Amino acid sequence: MPEAQPRIDTRKPSIARVYDAFVGGKDNFEVDREVLRTIQEVAPEAVAVGKQCRAWLIRVVRFMAGNAGIDQFLDLGSGLPTAENTHQAAQRTTRDATVVYVDNDPSVAAHGRALLEENECTHFAVADLRDPEAVLAEAARHLDLDRPIGVIHSNTLHHVTDEEDPSGIVHAYLDAVAAGSYLAISHLRDPRDGSASARLAEESQQKFNAMMGSCYYRSRDEVAALFDGLEMIEPGLVHLFDWWPDGPRLTEPSTGEYNLLGGVARKS
Repeated sequence: MPEAQPRIDTRKPSIARVYDAFVGGKDNFEVDREVLRTIQEVAPEAVAVGKQCRAWLIRVVRFMAGNAGIDQFLDLGSGLPTAENTHQAAQRTTRDATVVYVDNDPSVAAHGRALLEENECTHFAVADLRDPEAVLAEAARHLDLDRPIGVIHSNTLHHVTDEEDPSGIVHAYLDAVAAGSYLAISHLRDPRDGSASARLAEESQQKFNAMMGSCYYRSRDEVAALFDGLEMIEPGLVHLFDWWPDGPRLTEPSTGEYNLLGGVARKS
């Protein structure tokens, strides 16, 4: 029998489709664009911030595939395919780099299989990143867990509640991969200092949660704790625009851009 197609609910916003709207994609619905417009009421720069997140991811993958020599990647909560994806960035450096994308969103499953499995080194798994055991069992079909892997959490862990233990989830993956593996995380940050960035974080979190039910800005210390036990790669945990930019910054970052942190670390 043919595999049942996932049911896509166009009445409720989807995290993956909302991010697609943020980066200017076309695989989203009006309910998703409404979330974007609501966030733009408090953060007009939201689309630019979304594109910056994608640019950071591509720089991270280029580093892993190039300088670090990583040739296999596990992209957790990958979201919908967009203009540039992990496998494209990795395979520019290493032609046969293997990438496994993981997402539990029906929209991603529908589009991902068609668009991300175009080449034999790229695979898609329908799974929930909050279930490392199930994800790793699926990933092991395509990745060699006895060799270093690039594990990517790009804008995913701020959708995981404290009760779901984001640190425990991160380290369950790290425990399963070989020494020499790398971990990349980008995460929404609340400076909690009364600044404009802090007020924006509070307002955005309230609006996201009212419409989507899961978005948690964390402090710098809370994000840093996700890397416990690992060797941070320079320049450490920084604003995304400061993580090995492609060139000099010609404009001052917006308030919203200060609300994202990113870092890469190595498992010894």
